[in-house]
Amino acid sequence: MPQSSDPLIPNSHYHVDMHLGEGWHKRNFLTKVLIPSVFKKRTGLRLKPHFPELHTGQFGITWIGHASFLIQTRKHFILIDPNWARWLKVIKRLRHPGFDLDELPEIDLVLVTHAHFDHLDKKTLRAVAARQPIVVPEHVGNLVSDLGFEKVHELGPWEVLEYDELKITLTPAFHWGARFLHDRYRGFGGFLIEYEGKIIFHCGDSAYFPGFREIGERARIDIALLPIGAYDTVSGRDAHMNPEEALEAFQELRAKIFIPMHYGTFRLGYEPLDEPPARLIKSAREKGLEDHISILREGEGIIF
Repeated sequence: MPQSSDPLIPNSHYHVDMHLGEGWHKRNFLTKVLIPSVFKKRTGLRLKPHFPELHTGQFGITWIGHASFLIQTRKHFILIDPNWARWLKVIKRLRHPGFDLDELPEIDLVLVTHAHFDHLDKKTLRAVAARQPIVVPEHVGNLVSDLGFEKVHELGPWEVLEYDELKITLTPAFHWGARFLHDRYRGFGGFLIEYEGKIIFHCGDSAYFPGFREIGERARIDIALLPIGAYDTVSGRDAHMNPEEALEAFQELRAKIFIPMHYGTFRLGYEPLDEPPARLIKSAREKGLEDHISILREGEGIIF
């Protein structure tokens, strides 16, 4: 997987080949996925969130749905890729967010991994903005600069922001960052979130790539939030990990706990919504890693 030679694309990233994959035209996403989804009833419960007092070295993690998480430390609430949208343009949200947007606590910091519509939802960001800082990859700042945040921090791969005892590092990924077809120069990546000696890794979107081993060598990761869905892509591109690849990435990261994400909320690929976690558990059981997998329910807070 060679790094991109395109001068508009940050050279420390692995960039997905944007050519359509072989056989992409043999299925019809409109009739196979989009139209049936419109008539499918949304599922999932909206829970009443609970945010207990934490002790030193503890994280509270609440999965909102898709790639959206609320991370709690002893003194912070951090939102990652917040998305309460009911629709992504023509793609219907098929599971409710874990709780209502107005039940969020006061947010100290917002992180956005890249500019794709399922990760950077302007309406949600405008609703949570309350003069706190937001962290985005390079060349994404102009998309969020007028939404109400006090400060926009843009990071390149392996750049670090230290903020109120938090250490935030942008990691490389194997994906792409364009919000529209013409703006492929935008950055993308994942985030290492370090506080009181513990580290959470939010992968963002990524296909499997050798960079996971480097990330694991650079950081002692306690909890890895890894995507496992949208692998049977409409375009035929190798843009996301399947569950087996995500489990391999988890092993190369040398993390202790694997929390899956990026499945079950929006149907972005051809695979059934309930297939990714079932495949993950099966593969983990075969490898003796089942005890390391923690599948969260939307809206339910877990302390680690």
